[in-house]
Amino acid sequence: MEQRALGKSGLTVSALGLGCMGLTWAYGKAPAEKDAIDLIRKAYDGGISFFDTAEAYSQGANETLLGKAVKPFRDKIIIATKFGFKGGDPLQGLDSHPDNIQRVVDNSLRNLDTHYIDLFYQHRVDPAVPIEEVAGKIQELVKAGKIRHWGLSEAGTDTIRKAHAVHPVAALQSEYSLWFRDVETEILPTLEELGIGFVPFSPLGRGFLTGAINADTEFEADDFRNRLPRFSEENRKANQSLVDLLQKIANEKNATPAQVSLAWLLAQKPWIAPIPGTTKIHRLEENIKAASVSMDDNTMAAIAEGLSALTVHGARYPEALQRAVQK
Repeated sequence: MEQRALGKSGLTVSALGLGCMGLTWAYGKAPAEKDAIDLIRKAYDGGISFFDTAEAYSQGANETLLGKAVKPFRDKIIIATKFGFKGGDPLQGLDSHPDNIQRVVDNSLRNLDTHYIDLFYQHRVDPAVPIEEVAGKIQELVKAGKIRHWGLSEAGTDTIRKAHAVHPVAALQSEYSLWFRDVETEILPTLEELGIGFVPFSPLGRGFLTGAINADTEFEADDFRNRLPRFSEENRKANQSLVDLLQKIANEKNATPAQVSLAWLLAQKPWIAPIPGTTKIHRLEENIKAASVSMDDNTMAAIAEGLSALTVHGARYPEALQRAVQK
């Protein structure tokens, strides 16, 4: 698979990564550990060398799973994990105080069974802790050899600039897909100016852009999409026109809607590396093939024209969660 430089940081990753969250958390019943490990290793065999986890995904269990899976090839991959919640639990609120960052990095190193973390993100901006203080602690951890690069998630331009001035930010991880494009206005130009890479999470709209979800889909009781306004039955029905557009393009490209969605992201900038997640081998294989889908100017123009005539319905988060996102 193509390798991409995340900005000017010196960090190089596979064009597509694997978001591991769903292997233990958030999307209903998680797969058995054996199956999850098999999926991670198949991702590596398919060319993926960039794996994303976080303390907050099952309070370290997701990191532990990933550490087990990649142990045979740890030195050949990039591991990204995150800090920033009290006790690693998003429901307890934010905590980016230096002592908590220290706690998380030490726990993450143990969970991942590794001597270093390639990319350490602040999971969400903590308004109670100046970002300069966070960046200063990160600088200490880099000097100590515990982390090699750091990043931010869902941060606004002011925060990015302040953080980058203290210690260079390698990457920003935020939501970006064909049905959430807010980053295009200010965020992407800022990243390009500063030489920072971009890692889109939920590049397939939490599964909606695959075409496998419609107004009649029923999620498991513990699937967090049940709480997202964009996934209400009414909004899924209203947003079907976007999937129809993708299906039309996919038919012309001999591809799938998911592959077109990922290829569209890859075509935006050479320093963008999306991290689609999945619990299914066949979806993993489908996603990997997206890296080989060519997006010519005519295809990109057809998508742009189609998008201009569409309106995405429903907020991406409930109001309480939306307040945790830095604007």
